[in-house]
Amino acid sequence: MAEMRAPRFEGKVALVTGGNGGIGLAAARAFAREGARVMIAARRRSQGDEAVESIRAAGGEAAFVETDVSDRDSVREMVRSCLGTFGRLDVAYNNAGITGHVTTEIADADEAMFDQVMAINVRGVWLSMKYEIPAILEAGGGAIVNCSSYAGLRGGPRSSAYYASKHAVLGMTKSVALEYAARGIRVNAVCPGLVMTDLIANNFAGAEEKLAMLTARIPMQRTGEPDEVADAVLWLASDESRLVTGIAMPIDGGTQV
Repeated sequence: MAEMRAPRFEGKVALVTGGNGGIGLAAARAFAREGARVMIAARRRSQGDEAVESIRAAGGEAAFVETDVSDRDSVREMVRSCLGTFGRLDVAYNNAGITGHVTTEIADADEAMFDQVMAINVRGVWLSMKYEIPAILEAGGGAIVNCSSYAGLRGGPRSSAYYASKHAVLGMTKSVALEYAARGIRVNAVCPGLVMTDLIANNFAGAEEKLAMLTARIPMQRTGEPDEVADAVLWLASDESRLVTGIAMPIDGGTQV
C-alpha cells in the first residue's frame, strides 16, 4: 500500500494577493488543499468572501482582507491582518496585477493608464514583499512567489506599460532573492502564458478566430489552465524547491523555447 503523503503546507500560513479569482483563486485553493491556512487579499470583497466560502466548503481554512496593493497603508494592514488572524506568515504569492490597454501604441497611450499599471504591477509587488518579508523572517523563513508573465521574458507591440511592468517584477524578484538567500527566504517568479481564466474567456467571447490564432502559436497547441500555474506556484513555495531561488519559470506551453 502506498504511503500517504503529508500535506506540504500543514501548519503554515499562505497569503495570496489577487486571490479572489483566476490564477490567484486556483493557488489559494491549492494551498488550502495542501494544509495551509490561507489569507486572500484583493480589492473586491464580495468575490473575496465567495472565495473564502469555497475553500471552507472544501474543508480548508481561509480569511479575506480587502486590499489595494498599490497603497502602502493597505498593504501594511494586509500583513497585520494575516498575523492577527493566523499568527504567522510563511508563504506569499504576489499575484495581483492588471493588463492596462493592451492594443495601444506608445504615442497614443494614456499616461494615467501607465501610472495605474506600474502602481499595481510594480509598486504592488514591491510593497507586498517589503511588508511580507519581516513577517516571514519572524516565522523562521519561507518563500515568496511573484507573478510575472511570459511578457516579462520577451517584447511585444502595443502594450509597453504591461511588458515593462512584468520585466520589472523579474528584476525585483532576482534582487530580493539575493538579499535574503542566506536568511531563509527564497523568492521566485512564475511567468504564465495564455491561461484560460474566466476573464480571458470573456475577453475572447465572439473572437474565437483570434483565440485560435494565438493558440496556434503555442508549441503545445493549447492554452493553459489556472490550476497548472497554481501547481508551479506551490512547487516553488514548497520545500521540494528548497535549493531554488531567483528564477523566472515560464508556464506557457513552450512559447519561450
